Amino acid sequence: MTGAEQEGASVPASSKGSWSSFLKSMASFNGDLSSMTAPAFILSTTSLTEFSAYWAEMPHLLVAPAKEADPQKRAMLVLKWFLSTLKQQYASRNEKLGSEKKPLNPFLGELFMGKWEDEEGTTQLVSEQVSHHPPVTAYSIWNNKHGVRLQGYNAQKASFRTTINVRQVGHAILHLDKYNEDYLITLPALHIEGLIGGSPYVELNQSSYIVGSNGFTSRVDYTGKGWVSGTKNSLKAIMYPHGKEKSKDDHLYKAEGAWTDEFVIKDAKKHVIESYNAKKEPKTPLKVAPIEDQDPLESRRAWKRVADAILKGDMNTTTGEKSVIEEQQRALRKKEQVEKKEWERRFFTRANSVPILDKLIKDVPYGSIDADQTNGVWVFDLAKAKSAQPAAFSELL
Repeated sequence: MTGAEQEGASVPASSKGSWSSFLKSMASFNGDLSSMTAPAFILSTTSLTEFSAYWAEMPHLLVAPAKEADPQKRAMLVLKWFLSTLKQQYASRNEKLGSEKKPLNPFLGELFMGKWEDEEGTTQLVSEQVSHHPPVTAYSIWNNKHGVRLQGYNAQKASFRTTINVRQVGHAILHLDKYNEDYLITLPALHIEGLIGGSPYVELNQSSYIVGSNGFTSRVDYTGKGWVSGTKNSLKAIMYPHGKEKSKDDHLYKAEGAWTDEFVIKDAKKHVIESYNAKKEPKTPLKVAPIEDQDPLESRRAWKRVADAILKGDMNTTTGEKSVIEEQQRALRKKEQVEKKEWERRFFTRANSVPILDKLIKDVPYGSIDADQTNGVWVFDLAKAKSAQPAAFSELL
């Protein structure tokens, strides 16, 4: 059995005691669940900074709106692209590893960089951990050939009440250069199913929104399988002109299906105009630099020893190697306090306000960006980026 297969197994017989203890400790825990130590078999070898890549594993869908002249159809294609990212973001680890895993908690300044190369040109990714308390990851993804730019940041607020519930704080903004158009994307809430059986998986709940500067909004509702009825990973979405959410006569498009399987998008006449099959859609492989060529702060280089120990099921070495990184971080924080200097982010800057964000968030019912819970509003800083990496990287900016 390979290391990946070992990592993907459900609770092994020898670990059932530690899993039961972990569940009991969660039930009585107050605070941020990300700080809890999980059993070795439930740990992921992947840091949260890598999760930003799930937005763009299908570049042809990311850039599709930039090729559409009609603004209404552009907004619909943005909805399709967003829905297509859900399986990769929330179910790909479950399918690859056998169950959801607890990701590695990024350290302040941690980086993840990569690119996709296909017929759509080069799509570039930069992800950076911009805050440690609270933990916040910021990212920027861009494709210069089509003038498509995505940036955002997010944090997770986890709690336990019969299951692990996660409220995602933050947002993403998709920008289309050709039309000078922006789309604000809010993030769905989620909870973890399958805890008792030892095979956790993510289920989305509540609603998220996509608000376009061209006057169209989409609302996505998420439901799962209940005790009596319902279907796992279900979604329903509607697209409407701003302010027309409650007017069914003004709904322009409707999407329905499963975000891990198939969904269709219909127009107002109930004609299917777009369809998507998550199991068949081709993905473009992400390219990253060899570990030996990576920056010391890049995720896969920084966490290599920890990841190797997890794959071996060696909890003692896992704990020891994690402690080395954590102690280094504590030393840096103490140095900052003494010198009264804040950590300098490599690619992102804290902004007092972002006008387009302030404008579009008004069309989201809860209407708040919760900046106090993400240590501010984070934006990609082009000037910083151009001086942060070698010329080969800067040429892609």
